[in-house]
Amino acid sequence: MNRREAIERITLMMGGVLAAPLMAGAMGEKLNFGPSLSVTADQEALLSEIADVIIPTTGTPGAKAAGVEKFIVRVVRDCYQIDEQKKFYDGVERLNKDSQEVYQKAFVNLDAGQKKEILTRATKSDKPFFLQMKGLTVTGYFTSEIGATQALDYLPIPGRFEGSWPLPKGQKSWAI
Repeated sequence: MNRREAIERITLMMGGVLAAPLMAGAMGEKLNFGPSLSVTADQEALLSEIADVIIPTTGTPGAKAAGVEKFIVRVVRDCYQIDEQKKFYDGVERLNKDSQEVYQKAFVNLDAGQKKEILTRATKSDKPFFLQMKGLTVTGYFTSEIGATQALDYLPIPGRFEGSWPLPKGQKSWAI
């Protein structure tokens, strides 16, 4: 079983907790066969910065290093209808406008504390966008090679199954 099959099976067991477009994106499928918005390099850079605030570089590489913005662009393009794409990118622009209003700078030019503060404001003022962005970021990160092998423990050839095993102190969660 490969990682994509494991993700699909776990999602089915969870009762479809993840949204269909997000799951299809993680599986590399395409749901949108209609028109799509084109994304500029500036929008992609903005997505990269937002994702990097959600999953920053710590002891492991962050969302920017994992290239999560490319995952987000692909999933939104391939799995969301045009009106949903517009809503998502309108949310991205609202976040940037909020940054301009508060700090008179684009989001990408803010320091780490200011970015975090603007994103915290978005959790209250634009919760649907923030939850969608967070879901895309987390899924993109943990299904990337960096997320699965460096942020999580990855064992390509697992040993025997032991259903109840306490993790040692400081042990990372396991990748699927």
